[in-house]
Amino acid sequence: MKPFKVAHATADNWAQATQACTDIVADLADDATLGFVYVTDVFAEDLAAILTYLRQKTGVGHWVGTVGIGICAGGREYFDQPAVAIMLASLDEDDFRLFPSIKQGASQLSQDTRQWIASTSPMIGLVHADPAHEELSELIDDLATDTSTFLVGGLTSSRDAHHQIANRITGGGVSGVFFSPRIEVATGLSQGCLPIAQSHEISDCVDNVVIGLDGRRALDVLKEDIGADMGADWTGDMSQIGGVIHAALPIHGSDTGDYLVRNLIGIDPERGWLAIAEQIEPGERIIFVRRDAESAAQDLTRMLGRLKARLGRPPRGGVYVSCVARGPNMFGDAGGEMAMIQNALGDFPLIGFYAGGEISFNRLYTYTGVLTLFL
Repeated sequence: MKPFKVAHATADNWAQATQACTDIVADLADDATLGFVYVTDVFAEDLAAILTYLRQKTGVGHWVGTVGIGICAGGREYFDQPAVAIMLASLDEDDFRLFPSIKQGASQLSQDTRQWIASTSPMIGLVHADPAHEELSELIDDLATDTSTFLVGGLTSSRDAHHQIANRITGGGVSGVFFSPRIEVATGLSQGCLPIAQSHEISDCVDNVVIGLDGRRALDVLKEDIGADMGADWTGDMSQIGGVIHAALPIHGSDTGDYLVRNLIGIDPERGWLAIAEQIEPGERIIFVRRDAESAAQDLTRMLGRLKARLGRPPRGGVYVSCVARGPNMFGDAGGEMAMIQNALGDFPLIGFYAGGEISFNRLYTYTGVLTLFL
């Protein structure tokens, strides 16, 4: 099984950057059947031209990818600069199926794709989603459930057009590629946060407002957890914890302790209420988590260690989707996050982008990193 081949470049215009990439992978182009492509949003409006150029120069007909405010490849991260990254894979064409954007549900998949899914039972799908879709979480869940497929990927992040590629330029919903079980993969999710205390039961709430936790005022419980973790003499001022302390909702049935992180968006110090960016119900549980550089590095190290223990051989290639708030914003110098992956798993072909939300299984996450390895 051939390793994948990755290339990446920055240049003043899309043609120069794309040519630099195709020159690097020229020795694999004859055998490659699937290409991955990510471009920074500086080239968002040039994505159709980039796709045409890649097809002409490589002879590869099947491409999947999208746009990111940042992209990554090898040990490099590109933010706020024009850049293109591609990865070529030599796979049997019966082992993958691409699908253009669906906006209403899995029923919109073509008849050919649905027949292939029924006969193949794909284990995993790499997907890209439009952040402007109003019911994106429901669409992702429907696609994963209807196809019985574990989804990985993320939301296009762009200050310009939110284009995706799935054999053609597409967008507005969810697009991507399914892989058959004959393509061995391993995936890992890094939450980017660490719990500051034990979980609590939501004893009283309305919509997204937490009124009571464990039968006590929600704010009193939060103050207690923050004090135990940070030794803080916290008065209830949001500015003291904004961007650092978040609410997290544990995922029922998860055997890895996963949770959905949501922002704390308001505090009523008089009534002791908390508002979070998620609808909640009484009886659900909530954890307060800390998000900072140290916590993110610890959690990424943990995820990579667990993933490495599952590998029987070096990966042929990989796709990494990380939150746009991570990368150099969280790990310091550009390349710091990618360096942690390489230090843990070795130097292997890796490509990805920095997303406006990350997808793992059937859920939409924030502040996370989703790593998918092809074995």
